[in-house]
Amino acid sequence: MEITFNTFIPDDVATDLQNGSTTPLPRRLLELAVIRAYEAGLLTEWGVIDMLGLADREELYDFFKVNDVRDTSFTLEELEKGQAKLAALLDKP
Repeated sequence: MEITFNTFIPDDVATDLQNGSTTPLPRRLLELAVIRAYEAGLLTEWGVIDMLGLADREELYDFFKVNDVRDTSFTLEELEKGQAKLAALLDKP
């Protein structure tokens, strides 16, 4: 599906959205929308790869790092369980 829309974006707002990036504004807006959808749980990693035309997960993780995107798939409970398992493994002789 292709979506096209026309809207006026004031220059100062466009500059803020660019945030120093040299990425063309339409691409930057797509990236921002994809990041928000991923963080909201609306897109999977593979969805992000498909939407942005990335080659693989390595490129995805580079994109996430550059854009300070954090993995939101873990709950606090899962993290605590993982920490407990790791501590138990490290305590074993």
